[in-house]
Amino acid sequence: MDSAEIPSGVVDRTSLGFCIYIDTLLVGPVPVERTAAGNPMIYSTRDAAEHQIAEDTMERIQQFLSGERSFEDAMTVEEYVVEVDVLPDGSVVDEEGNHFGKDN
Repeated sequence: MDSAEIPSGVVDRTSLGFCIYIDTLLVGPVPVERTAAGNPMIYSTRDAAEHQIAEDTMERIQQFLSGERSFEDAMTVEEYVVEVDVLPDGSVVDEEGNHFGKDN
């Protein structure tokens, strides 16, 4: 990612990370998980993020088996992993230049 894509007021990225995204109709791709502070949840590796998606999927399947969720809903995986630049304030910038922090 070019430093020109980093939002104004931010000097530089601090690290790379991974977020779990979902596509929404109104906004488009967005991080699906947030920390207690309101920033996107950041995983240190792609593998860790993929494991979280797998765990969430297994939970939905268990909910189907218990009669709490429909089969289609349990089997549909809409989440995917995106590599992001993690900025000093805990916000992230994805490869499309989208910036997500506490306010968005």
